[in-house]
Amino acid sequence: MPNDSSSRSSRSSRALDGAAAARPRPRRTGPFAGPLPILTAAVLWGTTGTAASLAPAGVPAAGVGAAGLALGGLLLFLTAPGGRALPGACGGGERRLLALGALAVAGYPLTFYPAVARTGVAVATVIALGGAPVLAGLLAWFVRGSRPTVRWAAATSAAVLGCAVLVLGPGLTGDGAPVDALGVLLAGLAGLSYAVYALVGGELIARGYASGAVMGVMFAGAALLVLPVVLWGGGGGLLTERGAIVVLYLGAVTTFLCYRLFGHGLRHTTPQTATALTLAEPAVAAVLGVTVLGERLPGVSWCGLAVLALGIVLLAVPGRQET
Repeated sequence: MPNDSSSRSSRSSRALDGAAAARPRPRRTGPFAGPLPILTAAVLWGTTGTAASLAPAGVPAAGVGAAGLALGGLLLFLTAPGGRALPGACGGGERRLLALGALAVAGYPLTFYPAVARTGVAVATVIALGGAPVLAGLLAWFVRGSRPTVRWAAATSAAVLGCAVLVLGPGLTGDGAPVDALGVLLAGLAGLSYAVYALVGGELIARGYASGAVMGVMFAGAALLVLPVVLWGGGGGLLTERGAIVVLYLGAVTTFLCYRLFGHGLRHTTPQTATALTLAEPAVAAVLGVTVLGERLPGVSWCGLAVLALGIVLLAVPGRQET
C-alpha cells in the first residue's frame, strides 16, 4: 500500500512538472478567480514609484524599497498559514526553488527603486514590467518546455508595444530627454527578478503548496537578505513621520496586500499570463505621473496606453479554448 501511494505521488508530481497548465485549469471559473486579483495588485503596484518619490530627501532609493520589502515580507510570513512548516515539507529541490525565489524577490526593490530614481517612474516601470512577461514566457519555455500560446504571444506583443510607445512618445514627438543607461539596465534586471520569482512561485503553487505559505516564505527570506540595506542605507529619514508613512504604505499595501492577491491569482493563472497582466502597472504609473507629479504625455503616448489596455483585456478575458 505505501508503495502504491508513493507511485501515485510520483506520477502526480511528474504530471505537474510536465504540464503546468493542467493545475491552473480553474480559469474556467472566470476572471474573478485569477485575473482580477492580479489586476488589482497591478493597479496598486503602479503607485509605488510615486509613493517612493515622496520619501524624505537624502534617503537612498534602494533603502526605501528595502524597508518596504522588509516590513511586507514580515507581515506575509506571520500571516501565512503553514509558512513556518513549508521549508520542512519541501524536498531538496523545492527548498532550492524557495531560496532562488527569495533571491529574486530581494533583487527587485534593490534594482527597481534606483531605476525609478534615475529614469523616472514611467520609464522604469515600463522597462521592468514590459520585459517581465517576455522573460517569464521565455524562461518557462526553456525550463519546462511550456511553449507560449499564440493568444499569449499576440496579447503580450500588443501590451509591450503599447508600453514602448507610451515611454518613447515624448522622444518621437521631439520632446524627449536622454535616457539614463544605468537606469535602463537596473530596470531590466528588476524585470528579470520579477519574472523569476513569479515562475518559482507559480511552480511551487502548482505542486499543491498554499499560495500564502509560498509567498510568505519567499518574502521572509528576501526580507532577511535586504535587512543590511535597511540598517546601513536607510538613514534617519525613514524614522521621520513622512518616511514611516511611505514605508508603511510600501510594506503593508504594495507588498503585503498585493502579494497576497498575486499569490491567490497565480493559483488560477499561468505565470506567463500573470506577469503580462501586471503590465497595467506602468499604465497606472503614467497616469499618476500626469495627475500627481505634473508630467505631460503627448498624444502618441496616450495611443500607446490604449494599445497596452487592449493587450491586458485580451489576457484577462479567457479564450474560448481555455474555458
